[in-house]
Amino acid sequence: MRRFLALITFFSIFSFLAEANTNVEKLYEKLVNDWSTIFPDRNRNAAGPRFFKYILDQDLEYEEFIQFNKLYCAVSGSTIPPDAQPDEIFLTNVENNEKICGQYYKCCWPCLCDVMKYSETKKINIDFKDQSKDIYAIVIDNPCNKSDFPELVNRNYFCEGNKLNEEYTFSVDNKLVIGLLHNAKKCDAYDIDYIRNDQITGPMCEARNSMPLEELNFGMGDIFIRLAN
Repeated sequence: MRRFLALITFFSIFSFLAEANTNVEKLYEKLVNDWSTIFPDRNRNAAGPRFFKYILDQDLEYEEFIQFNKLYCAVSGSTIPPDAQPDEIFLTNVENNEKICGQYYKCCWPCLCDVMKYSETKKINIDFKDQSKDIYAIVIDNPCNKSDFPELVNRNYFCEGNKLNEEYTFSVDNKLVIGLLHNAKKCDAYDIDYIRNDQITGPMCEARNSMPLEELNFGMGDIFIRLAN
């Protein structure tokens, strides 16, 4: 009997995971199929904000929203395959300067360094199709008044004059939301130590983040840095 119950439990878990993977793959297919709608000129440089706004406009249930936001890199604007694994990072809370730890889905390792140095996080409340939830959004300052707005970024996706474009982006308190910090919580000492001692978010990011801007010619976040800096 115990063996029979164990088999039932195993197959139930297997079926649940298989269904979850299928749903994520369908969300990824939708993202790819709607590419020309999200980016009419096909320019996705540093366009995490466009992905976030597009996903928000789908009127999803909370879990679908979470899964959808795992499928793009908020720094580069690249899509991320459904089987990608996240990395642990921490960001500064704009409200009180506390460190908030969470998971980030990247397209390449330099994006981890760039998001940690050039963005912050802010807790916001969103009404989803099934419930209202607090999330930790990844944010940057309004870039629309920059005199050196990067040429490789489609400014119309972000701005109307010096104001953020509400049709194409989502913002709060004049902060531009570029993505989602997953499984976020207030960091404890162990979290900080773990992230600072990781091979990438430790020494590799320390080296990248100490470079002058003009020497940053690798990774897909270079354009983002010019937008967020």
